[in-house]
Amino acid sequence: MRSELKWLMVVIALQSLWVLGMVVTCETQIRRGAVVLLETATIDPRDWLRGDYLILNYRISTVPTNLISGFVTNAPAPGTPIFVRLSRQGPFHRVESASMRPVEAKDGSPVLRGRISERSAWWPGRRGSTNVSVIVDYGLERYYVREGTGSPTGTLTVEATVATSGNGFIRQVFLDGKPYAEAMRGQAR
Repeated sequence: MRSELKWLMVVIALQSLWVLGMVVTCETQIRRGAVVLLETATIDPRDWLRGDYLILNYRISTVPTNLISGFVTNAPAPGTPIFVRLSRQGPFHRVESASMRPVEAKDGSPVLRGRISERSAWWPGRRGSTNVSVIVDYGLERYYVREGTGSPTGTLTVEATVATSGNGFIRQVFLDGKPYAEAMRGQAR
């Protein structure tokens, strides 16, 4: 019985260390990553199990294929990794270039890793157009909010952190320039 208790304690300690390691890794990436400000539009869904959340549709989610190096003429499969270099243009970060292969971040131009979305429509030469785009999911598209505050009216912007690994993390959402929770206190639903 005593050795079983020892093994149980070892297993619990290892699991605790694993969870702590995950938290420390994420926090380190958030604190040391490049901070970017992203333009967004919102869709207001509701999930009966998870409550209110915002689906954020970023301007950087639509990437023209002429900005993608290493892009071939056939459609990339949904889920294909893509690396998007961002540059600051005015107050917001926009797509500078993209690659189907990993690229290094430059000073002031972080690289955000995403995946080609299943929502991407691929119509080369559609109606005579040569400007074709792909839609990219970065894992930043869903933001959970306090119950009853999921229907904002105003302009949303997102402050995100881009880690050196390319992972993105939402730091804060702003509604008309104010932190989301503060701004929603002033709006009746």
